Amino acid sequence: MWTRSFALYFGARTISLLGDAMMPVASALAIGKVYGIAGVGFVLALWTASAVLVMLFGGVVADRIGPRRLMIGADVVRVATQAVVAVAFLDGVPPFALLLAMAFLSGMAAGVFEPCVNGMVPLVSEDPQRANATLKIAEAVTQLAGPALAGILIVATGPVFVYTVDAATFLVSAVCLLLVRVAVPRPEPSDVLSDLRRGWEEFKARSWMWSVILVWVFWGVLVVGPYVPLSSQVIGADYGWVMAALGLGTVLGGLVAIRLKPRRPLAAGAVALIGYVAVPLSVALGPPLPLLMAGHLAGGCAMAFWSVMWSTTVQTQVAPDVLNRVNAYQVAGSVAGMAVGQALAGPVTALVEPRVFMLGSALVTVGVVTALLVIGPVRRLGRRSQASASGPVKVPAT
Repeated sequence: MWTRSFALYFGARTISLLGDAMMPVASALAIGKVYGIAGVGFVLALWTASAVLVMLFGGVVADRIGPRRLMIGADVVRVATQAVVAVAFLDGVPPFALLLAMAFLSGMAAGVFEPCVNGMVPLVSEDPQRANATLKIAEAVTQLAGPALAGILIVATGPVFVYTVDAATFLVSAVCLLLVRVAVPRPEPSDVLSDLRRGWEEFKARSWMWSVILVWVFWGVLVVGPYVPLSSQVIGADYGWVMAALGLGTVLGGLVAIRLKPRRPLAAGAVALIGYVAVPLSVALGPPLPLLMAGHLAGGCAMAFWSVMWSTTVQTQVAPDVLNRVNAYQVAGSVAGMAVGQALAGPVTALVEPRVFMLGSALVTVGVVTALLVIGPVRRLGRRSQASASGPVKVPAT
């Protein structure tokens, strides 16, 4: 698995994920300090919404020119946006309009970047599940180190340095991706609308995929979307350590996913996902820090295992020539609910106490797991190898 291309891709993702892991904590603490929960929620919601707006076109472009080139361009844009925010914090309180504008541009870059992440894995590895699990472990390590590092740096140096570091991570990621050499299928000539229509047809033809995304919309609105703005305020100064525990749990989940290859991956992932109930439940109950961290440890492990099962299933069940477009539809659908949940995080506190809302999120998680296991195509979908799904792509490296 550790070819030159995979090693470079692994390096690019790891350094970029470190910056990503730092930013929720940095944003929650830096922006929340001056603009409150509503400010954090609106910035995150605009970032997510702008990503969803361009995601479908990102998938089309990625299938035409290859995911690597698009990822490099997205990284360059994010270097600029994070640098601008760093400079803005030099004056102490950056204009809220500027934060929104940079969130919009950064979100657009993330929107064209995200469909490429899944699409790159089969190009740089012949064993997608091991590659996904290894990348998930890297993500977990960064989630372990990133939040704690961000919390320390915010206190010690302020937001300027944290945002500067984030800009640097995207720069390093772009350089690593620039050095990757992958084989990219040459698409048939077509127009954008035809490409979008083909991606939609491929997406809706897979009932297991669109049914999961429908469930995930509710998950985004009621669980994942509001989590960062609300939990950061409820937990307070210990938020970085709790996020580090979540990252450690993700490491454990990734290690399990490397070894365990169930015959029905989505069913196994859904069963494991019940462990995520401990995340919102622990925030709602407000136990001592060790128990709060233990709940996030269990939740991180559960989410990591589901994530690997889902990513590997998509990569092995969809043909390479439409993979980025299908990824765009499924990612856009799953993320759309998050944007709504993030935007509602501020207003909802006027109606419901945050701890009560998090208790509701725990109940919704139980409902999500139940729905996934009730849906027949999700429960019955069997394992499929990458080779049987598409066969090797024999084209010159570009």
